[in-house]
Amino acid sequence: MTMATPLTRSARHARIVELLDAGNIRSQSDLAAALDAAGVAVTQATLSRDLDELGAVKLRGVDGEPAVYVLPQEGASPLRPAQRAPDVLIHRLGELLTGVEASANLVVVRTPPGAAQFLASALDKAGLPAVLGTIGGDDTVLVLTRDPDGGPALAAELAELAGRARRGTSPLPAPTSKEHSSP
Repeated sequence: MTMATPLTRSARHARIVELLDAGNIRSQSDLAAALDAAGVAVTQATLSRDLDELGAVKLRGVDGEPAVYVLPQEGASPLRPAQRAPDVLIHRLGELLTGVEASANLVVVRTPPGAAQFLASALDKAGLPAVLGTIGGDDTVLVLTRDPDGGPALAAELAELAGRARRGTSPLPAPTSKEHSSP
């Protein structure tokens, strides 16, 4: 086993980004152990500050999977190349969208608990022409469309983007409108 040594802040941040991007870091203790195994010495206080500076958030898993740390991918930094907003949105929809419904100019997007604000931010930054704005709660995003009747079309587009990102998984149920009559 190698002796852990302190690194510069930027080198430590780069290593943390690599570990979080690889996935399955469920706690600061897991991250500290992974850093130690890589020969990086860090205190808990420094690690906590690093996670905050990097914008790391903990997202709960779907279907009872444990929460893991993730990094927002919007924007460029020396540690992570920029991705185009639509690419980021497609990726986030594939990860986080669990359901979608529409009525008039409103779209209700469902996510795992704790993920709605993360997805709302990706929707805002994507700059979709149809989107007027979003409101993110815990597990629900309310999306307002510019067109008074644009909700169903946007819901269908979001479901399609999520399905494309998931490659090979079953598609989401078709968006529904509250305005249609019952059979």
